[in-house]
Amino acid sequence: MKETVSQSFHIWTLSLLLLLLLQLQLSKSNHIIPGFCVGVYGESECGDLSSSFLSSSSSSSKLLIKGGIVVNAHHQLVADVYIENGIIVSVQPNIKVGDDVRVLDAIGKYVMPGGIDPHTHLGMEFMGTETIDDFFSGQAAALAGGTTMHIDFVIPVDGSLTAGFEVYTEKAKRSCMDYGFHMAITKWDEVVARDMEVMVKEKGINSFKFFLAYKGSLMISDELLLQGFKKCKSLGALAMVHAENGDAVAEGQRRMIDLGITGPEGHALSRPPELEGEATSRAIRLAGFVNTPLYVVHVMSIDAMEEIAKAHKSGQKVVGEPVVSGLVLDDSWLWDNDFSTAAKYVMSPPIRKRGHDKALQAALSTKILQLVGTDHCTFNSTQKALGIDDFRKIPNGVNGIEERMHLIWDTMVESGQISVTDYVRITSTE
Repeated sequence: MKETVSQSFHIWTLSLLLLLLLQLQLSKSNHIIPGFCVGVYGESECGDLSSSFLSSSSSSSKLLIKGGIVVNAHHQLVADVYIENGIIVSVQPNIKVGDDVRVLDAIGKYVMPGGIDPHTHLGMEFMGTETIDDFFSGQAAALAGGTTMHIDFVIPVDGSLTAGFEVYTEKAKRSCMDYGFHMAITKWDEVVARDMEVMVKEKGINSFKFFLAYKGSLMISDELLLQGFKKCKSLGALAMVHAENGDAVAEGQRRMIDLGITGPEGHALSRPPELEGEATSRAIRLAGFVNTPLYVVHVMSIDAMEEIAKAHKSGQKVVGEPVVSGLVLDDSWLWDNDFSTAAKYVMSPPIRKRGHDKALQAALSTKILQLVGTDHCTFNSTQKALGIDDFRKIPNGVNGIEERMHLIWDTMVESGQISVTDYVRITSTE
């Protein structure tokens, strides 16, 4: 895999057409998500179009999608899309084809690229267990929701990037769609520095994540962060951060336990927005000191978002990634009296109080935040129950890989906050 992840973004955005076609009008009597036409594993919930698309994929190597509203990140126009052997050959009005070409009528429907989820954790070993979605089940869910590629995070094995890459390459053998890798850095020495170079030059990985939280496991020091930023700069790789103050979070957790707060609500109370804002600010300033671009994953609070906005105003290159859960939910779920219900919503940084969601939506619509991931990291109720007596032991993570595309459409496009072209930019090309 010698192409880089960023190259993969462009290749698959251009060459893969949607597994879903967006309908402009749907009957109010059906129960399909408004605006979407989805077909999965030979079954359809939107009539002849998707069933024809699915059957044609196995019966013909030539396909013409005719008369749809073709959308990319910059333009939309009514056109035909001609595909041969899975590759888009031509996009223009009134394409003439022979009788050997399967024709799909897309009049009155949007035709756009499949989604790319930039932030997932499939088959991840974490907090004494492993995510319930592996590379097959997680990707099947993604395809069901219109996402056709994702980028997962390789976690080193005892700090070894090479060992981690081998483990995740094995996990990914169950894949049923396209994927790429970011890589976490959890310790620093000359071997790690050399392995980063190998990952960039030989393995197609050009983005490295540094955890400022999870003290005692994934968290790294500011000294390591500076070394990692310098190496990313020298390699032309992108530095990424999980931004929470891990030392303060550990103190907040102890404080909650001392107060007798052991349920899921203690999770949010122990890691307030201020700690996300502080870590975001620190990472931005250190990246500025090194003069390297920075990508802040799962921006969950106004505090973190405002730090990114400040960086933009000063001319610094910082990418902010909200996730679906932060855009559409609030922390009221964490206070549910039923542990199983509340524990479903435990993730880090936490889902915030009402108001943060709307602010993040506004920041996304004004390009303060640039694209949307999911941080898909799923655990079942049995796994979540590991922390039934101590919120610190609840495996952190929520779903989203299947729901991302339609939730962004419903929340951002239907509300008029972004355009259809912005939707493509946010979900697949940014």
